[in-house]
Amino acid sequence: MLIRYMLKFSGFIIVALFVSSCASYGVIENEPLNQNASHQSYSIKKIRNDETDVKIILAFSGGGTRAAALAYGVMEALHEISVDQDEPSARSLLDEVQVISSVSGGSFTSAYYGLYGNRIFEDFKTDFLLRDIDSEIIFNAMNPLFWFGSTGRTELAVDIYEKYIFHGKTFADMNRPDAPLIIINATDLGNGIRFSFLQEYFNLLCSDLSTFPVARAVAASSAVPVLFNPIVVETYPESCKQNDPAFLEILKYRDRANDQVVEALKELQIYIDKKSETQYVHFVDGGITDNLGLRAGLEIIEASGGAKSAQLNLLGKAARQIMVISVDASTKSVENMNDKRIQPSVGEVISVATDVQLLLYNRATYDLMETGLDKWAKEISTPQNQVTPYFVKVEFKSLQKNISGIPKFLKINRIPTNFSLTEDQVEKLIQTGRELLLENPEFKRFLEDRADKFS
Repeated sequence: MLIRYMLKFSGFIIVALFVSSCASYGVIENEPLNQNASHQSYSIKKIRNDETDVKIILAFSGGGTRAAALAYGVMEALHEISVDQDEPSARSLLDEVQVISSVSGGSFTSAYYGLYGNRIFEDFKTDFLLRDIDSEIIFNAMNPLFWFGSTGRTELAVDIYEKYIFHGKTFADMNRPDAPLIIINATDLGNGIRFSFLQEYFNLLCSDLSTFPVARAVAASSAVPVLFNPIVVETYPESCKQNDPAFLEILKYRDRANDQVVEALKELQIYIDKKSETQYVHFVDGGITDNLGLRAGLEIIEASGGAKSAQLNLLGKAARQIMVISVDASTKSVENMNDKRIQPSVGEVISVATDVQLLLYNRATYDLMETGLDKWAKEISTPQNQVTPYFVKVEFKSLQKNISGIPKFLKINRIPTNFSLTEDQVEKLIQTGRELLLENPEFKRFLEDRADKFS
């Protein structure tokens, strides 16, 4: 998906490479960890201790405005469904969402909701979905004053995100008491590690996340390599004195943990082991290490000591239903090179190869989540309270399950992954997100089980 996005903007890439002949320096906006700070950090403990027996986690994939609009459609549908269908209340299923994990384009939607709540349904379309972000970045990049500056193209994007979407908000502003935990994910380019913008992860850098601009985190999560420069943060080893952070300590004594997830978390040990050697960390697109945004949720449960510990310490009232909704905006190549003798172009080869790799990695992630979700439900079930898991996959390929849906799939499949879509494309994506959720068999099962509970 990243390669395809770059190919669609090959002209911009040529300009970008031309103006990159001079070295660019990352703008540092993260501050040292303040052990005496009175503010509450933006951490895993932010998960609401709700008195509800349904726990919902959302995961938004990458894919530019296409991903952001699809995720918005899913949220809009959840917002319109009452928690108790027989006796509609002020609370909707969206209000029951406790965690939203996102990468790349999906991070615009999750961060906006984290900051502004239900205002997203009033302003997000005009603030972001219908805004031609790509053209604004390209226009500013063509300014000769930018050519001879010391900052890179990503700073142009950050300025635009600040101006129209985030308005100087930091993670302290995200710490609203009635909001879900928003996990914005990026990739540490130097170490090849998935990195979440949570205080637990920033502790590894001895840095304070609460003062960090949300716009920079979203820019990091969506910084396609080559097209955009990395977002750079500085480490401050002199500002923290602790040994391994608590969640890394927990892993040493964790029984029956998922091996892949634990290994991924153990990779974070490199920040401790090389604390004195690492001065800067370079963040790029989170889709490189997890294009679905699902793995962060898996890692948080393991880092909390497992499902039982997470429920006891984070999730409040005992769960009866746990639902994970994965919103996947990735598409597939529909080019058929098998009926042509002519050799495929370099672009076609790269696009198809990228699709195959993405598909295989996504399947592995789905398998991890399905296994993890079933395990969590068993861990926290009791004879008196059996917990039912639901894994809802909102994905375009569901449209192909019947002949009538194929024309719609082909139209949606052609919508690009950039940050510049038409109003018609945006509305199609929003409506598709709604329909794919409401028609999903697993989501229908969840609603039926919910209705039976109140009958």
